[in-house]
Amino acid sequence: MAAEREARRLLSTSSSRRCCPTPLLLLLLLPRLLLSGAAAVRSGSPPQSAGASVRTFTPFYFLVEPVDTLSVRGSSVILNCSAYSEPAPKIEWKKDGTFLNLVSDDRRQLLPDGSLFISNVVHSKHNKPDEGFYQCVATVDNLGTIVSRTAKLTVAGLPRFTSQPEPSSSVYAGNSAILNCEVNADLIPFVRWEQNRQPLLLDDRIVKLPSGTLVISNVTEGDGGLYRCIVESGGPPKYSDEAELKVLQGPEEIPNLVFLMRPSSVIRVTGQSAVLPCVASGLPSPVIRWMKNEEVLDTESSERLVLLAGGSLEITDITEDDAGTYFCIADNGNKTIEAQAELTVQAPPEFLKQPANIYAHESMDIVFECEVTGKPTPTVKWVKNGDVVIPSDYFKIVKEHNLQVLGLVKSDEGFYQCIAENDVGNAQAGAQLIILEHDVAIPTLPPTSLTSATTDHLAPATTGPLPSAPRDVVASLVSTRFIKLTWRTPASDPHGDNLTYSVFYTKEGIARERVENTSQPGEMQVTIQNLMPATVYIFKVMAQNKHGSGESSAPLRVETQPEVQLPGPAPNIRAHATSPTSITVTWETPLSGNGEIQNYKLYYMEKGTDKEQDVDVSSHSYTINGLKKYTEYSFRVVAYNKHGPGVSTQDVAVRTLSDVPSAAPQNLSLEVRNSKSIVIHWQPPSAATQNGQIIGYKIRYRKASRKSDVTETLVTGTQLSQLIEGLDRGTEYNFRVAALTVNGTGPATDWLSAETFESDLDESRVPEVPSSLHVRPLVTSIVVSWTPPENQNIVVRGYAIGYGIGSPHAQTIKVDYKQRYYTIENLDPSSHYVITLKAFNNVGEGIPLYESAVTRPHTDTSEVDLFVINAPYTPVPDPTPMMPPVGVQASILSHDTIRITWADNSLPKHQKITDSRYYTVRWKTNIPANTKYKTANATTLSYLVTGLKPNTLYEFSVMVTKGRRSSTWSMTAHGATFELVPTSPPKDVTVVSKEGKPRTIIVNWQPPSEANGKITGYIIYYSTDVNAEIHDWVIEPVVGNRLTHQIQELTLDTPYYFKIQARNSKGMGPMSEAVQFRTPKALGSAGKGSRLPDLGSDYKPPMSGSNSPHGSPTSPLDSNMLLVIIVSVGVITIVVVVIIAVFCTRRTTSHQKKKRAACKSVNGSHKYKGNCKDVKPPDLWIHHERLELKPIDKSPDPNPVMTDTPIPRNSQDITPVDNSMDSNIHQRRNSYRGLESEDSMSTLAGRRGMRPKMMMPFDSQPPQQSVRNTPSTDTMPASSSQTCCTDHQDPEGATSSSYLASSQEEDSGQSLPTAHVRPSHPLKSFAVPAIPPPGPPIYDPALPSTPLLSQQALNHHIHSVKTASIGTLGRSRPPMPVVVPSAPEVQETTRMLEDSESSYEPDELTKEMAHLEGLMKDLNAITTA
Repeated sequence: MAAEREARRLLSTSSSRRCCPTPLLLLLLLPRLLLSGAAAVRSGSPPQSAGASVRTFTPFYFLVEPVDTLSVRGSSVILNCSAYSEPAPKIEWKKDGTFLNLVSDDRRQLLPDGSLFISNVVHSKHNKPDEGFYQCVATVDNLGTIVSRTAKLTVAGLPRFTSQPEPSSSVYAGNSAILNCEVNADLIPFVRWEQNRQPLLLDDRIVKLPSGTLVISNVTEGDGGLYRCIVESGGPPKYSDEAELKVLQGPEEIPNLVFLMRPSSVIRVTGQSAVLPCVASGLPSPVIRWMKNEEVLDTESSERLVLLAGGSLEITDITEDDAGTYFCIADNGNKTIEAQAELTVQAPPEFLKQPANIYAHESMDIVFECEVTGKPTPTVKWVKNGDVVIPSDYFKIVKEHNLQVLGLVKSDEGFYQCIAENDVGNAQAGAQLIILEHDVAIPTLPPTSLTSATTDHLAPATTGPLPSAPRDVVASLVSTRFIKLTWRTPASDPHGDNLTYSVFYTKEGIARERVENTSQPGEMQVTIQNLMPATVYIFKVMAQNKHGSGESSAPLRVETQPEVQLPGPAPNIRAHATSPTSITVTWETPLSGNGEIQNYKLYYMEKGTDKEQDVDVSSHSYTINGLKKYTEYSFRVVAYNKHGPGVSTQDVAVRTLSDVPSAAPQNLSLEVRNSKSIVIHWQPPSAATQNGQIIGYKIRYRKASRKSDVTETLVTGTQLSQLIEGLDRGTEYNFRVAALTVNGTGPATDWLSAETFESDLDESRVPEVPSSLHVRPLVTSIVVSWTPPENQNIVVRGYAIGYGIGSPHAQTIKVDYKQRYYTIENLDPSSHYVITLKAFNNVGEGIPLYESAVTRPHTDTSEVDLFVINAPYTPVPDPTPMMPPVGVQASILSHDTIRITWADNSLPKHQKITDSRYYTVRWKTNIPANTKYKTANATTLSYLVTGLKPNTLYEFSVMVTKGRRSSTWSMTAHGATFELVPTSPPKDVTVVSKEGKPRTIIVNWQPPSEANGKITGYIIYYSTDVNAEIHDWVIEPVVGNRLTHQIQELTLDTPYYFKIQARNSKGMGPMSEAVQFRTPKALGSAGKGSRLPDLGSDYKPPMSGSNSPHGSPTSPLDSNMLLVIIVSVGVITIVVVVIIAVFCTRRTTSHQKKKRAACKSVNGSHKYKGNCKDVKPPDLWIHHERLELKPIDKSPDPNPVMTDTPIPRNSQDITPVDNSMDSNIHQRRNSYRGLESEDSMSTLAGRRGMRPKMMMPFDSQPPQQSVRNTPSTDTMPASSSQTCCTDHQDPEGATSSSYLASSQEEDSGQSLPTAHVRPSHPLKSFAVPAIPPPGPPIYDPALPSTPLLSQQALNHHIHSVKTASIGTLGRSRPPMPVVVPSAPEVQETTRMLEDSESSYEPDELTKEMAHLEGLMKDLNAITTA
């Protein structure tokens, strides 16, 4: 070829000089041309004949293709690419499928070898111009174009830590330590570690895992210090938080053997390396070994398996054989633990068969073959000269990956590439297509490159006479879709027995020609199929003999028949349902009838079936009856004329109308939940009987004893269960269910009965073991009887009876919970059966109870039915069953792995297996109860069961098989896997605002679906920035398994984001997705002394001390000052009270004596009764749980008087306080709790003018005068009042103390019946009352007055304010709440005292009154604060 090119160059040079080639030049070129021809022959190139040459395939391929590259922002990148061809190809680049303009690009440039150089990579959050998929494109003019594989350029993002090392950790010397540092995956190669701010050198003892985690094995004292990881990705380095590692010596208690890091499943590509991390800690230090699929791995002798520091396993140069399950086993001599992980190996596309170069002639059909493999399975696309081949009539994808080209034309020449791609990578392979002239024979090539239509062109041509043109080529049969051609033999070969023929045909006006060959030599006809109607085709026939193709016949022009002779499709076909079983179809006359329409044929078919039915119709409509209800049918119409059937219409589909269901719901079952509810379960009627869309179900139920009293419940939608509540205890009920459609109710099921429990039972755990099990063997049956579990508080829904020869697992029968006996029949005589009984409920099956029995021999006539005695017994000689394995034990290894071991009594004592027996292990969990068994085979006396669920109880049993003999299942062994941290977040997280409290929200959630253990608490994270680091979020811990939590004192009109994670004994689970909630806008605030806005009756003030966030108390400074104030005022108050008491005692001694004498004369006894009873000051306490916001203008009296209990004048008047009164205070508070707010009053609320209510307990003595209850005639908005009277009446007839009732001042102003006393003077209640006249006193309604002190007259003792019980006499009453209004102003108090001067003797008493009034103000303020 080089010589040929040089000759052409010289010839062209000489011709350019306008002179002929000299003989000398030809002599010089002749040796080179001869040598090149000889070389071509040696290389297998076809010989060149005179007048015709075979072009050779041009080598054109990539030397280097671009590969996936990772870069960082600001760096430079080179994507390599180099292609080989002569002449040299032109290289271009595509990015994301679009050609790059490298001429005007100042950052991207093309290197001389074709590689792409990108300087200063640009990458930001919103601008990523350099990241993407790149492809190298090589082009040679007049030859073709090829494209390289696609390479992905990834630019690492900004460093971001997904986990950082713990701030402080400790490890015992000799053990292993791990320090986490996880960043985004593309930055892992840029992670390094520092110890004490110095670079940390890695060695065999200190290793960095692929995730970035640092593992230190065999820790020494020198390993202690501060650690941090650094990410250096071109920009400024980013440092993690520092973590302190402490090295401890000699623990007091030996720590348990635990995994610090478990292996995790990984996916790798062939040729890569994989690290399975596994680090354990304990004393003594554990030894790590690895297994793969029950086979121990030898890491010492293997070149590809390396045991890293801490015990992690590294596998280099991965192959597909490395895929499997790997087990990490840690053993320290005292304990062994195990963990597992799955290694999945993927493979990039690889060509099993690449496309081959093809020679072909025009009009031929060819196939490029391409066979690829990979994991996952690759997808294939074809490219011609750099452009994707789009499948069409002439380019088709056959056999999934191969490309077929029909009717070749000259423009089909070029390079074709098969491009295979999967998730791991992509690859390309190409081939060249050369179309030769018809007079050039096709060189010998693999026959798979051409289709069967062109196989006759494969034979090499030899010299000799060629056949002439076939004669008399005619179209013997012309139809709408095919043409049959016939001809006679060429004149040059009249016999033509060895001739083959090729028919070339094309559409008129289309350049692409196709060829059809005869099937055997001598055949002189061919049928061309798949033509178009009313289309002109050009046909030529050519004969071939062993020397090659002869002359072509003259072109034959043939037009296929048009289809207009037949009727066209009937237009406007419509179908509509007229009833649940009939559909009417209508249509119109075809537009292209080409003759009279004789009739129509209507075809119809039920959807989903392949059986089409038809009916002849003479009109333009037809109604089909007898169809299925609510079923979809398809219809089409074909018109017939004298020529036959016409073109069918398109299918139209319509569904018959719905109807009531024709069958009842299926599988009705009842489940008794407790003593008052039953759950009904059912399944819909069968699809064929639903007759429409089921819109609901109608449930009817009744008591079995009252069949006429039926209750009906409607369930809407597709719900298939319903809880019926409010039933009677221990009562039998009947239930039935019917399905509903829009048309009505279908038939109902039969009545099904269930009886509610006598008492509520527990179904949160499985039942206990039955209390007894008795068996009575007969000849072919065993009667089993039992008693229920002793603990009757757990629900039992039935009993499971298992039985079998030697093992109870051969057969299982379940019976109702009411049943107490069962007969097991069809047993073998003289056989040893093991029977087990388990109680079960919806949680699972309980612990089994075992019993064994031997059926009686066949000759035993006692207690045997006559049928059994007289029946002939001919046992079938079955193989003797093997004995089941014994001693089955389950050893828990981890949260998902349990090792099962057993013994085989049929083996020798050393338990060595020498025959071909194998064991089958089966296991299942009892939750839910219908879980299926899983099985596995083993050839040893142990098996490792993996893939179990954490914190789940499993039961295991084993059977042995040897040849055709098998044992029954062994006794079961139980084992519960260990707990694991929750692997799913809490579900259904919702946030709602608490009604009436805009700054308080309630977070609700559901437990995680994969709790993997008992949930011990939750952690709620919330923040106003969803993108903040998690350590910046506010944390709210929730202890226990509560599913709701309140968060207070949030900012109004602010969006908050909430996340929740659950924890169990193993640790914290993943966080839930962030849930956004915006707090409500502010409703306005109440200033000091102003009325709070009406927040509704449900509004509850915040708790005391809730001014700081989340209910935390007020600041320590405020609390200390408040304490000092309270103590100081209290001390002063006590001193003043003592001084006053001493002063008063001296002045009232004589009056006390007179009072006792008067009482004695009246009552005739020294026992004080009625109003002579000793003074017993009622208990006084202030309610902080009730906030009173009372504006001054709301009070009916502008200067109300404060309330207090009377203070005795001397020590003799004080009755010792009954201890029972104090002890019952908390009990009494419950009686009026409903009238109070549930939240306590805060200190801040007290400063805003709110007044607490004072509770004054009334004693339990019955009143000695009747009290008339009359509605209040006073104007008291937003409050109700109650007044209780004393035993005496003043001269005006109204001496009493009145107390305001406990009602919210902000509520509506309804008035309860109250007892009022109207004093004639604001302080007249302190006056000395006159002796009461006989008969009951008459009390008038009065304004509420609150006497501060009871004054004494000269001749009477002080009287206690006696309380009267409203209602039945003698009934103990709870304390009545009293509103404590503001203290009276000075001028009002002065006026009141002046009016009372005539009733009180000394001026000193007036001063004492003023002093005590001030003291009461202070006391009120203290208790309020």
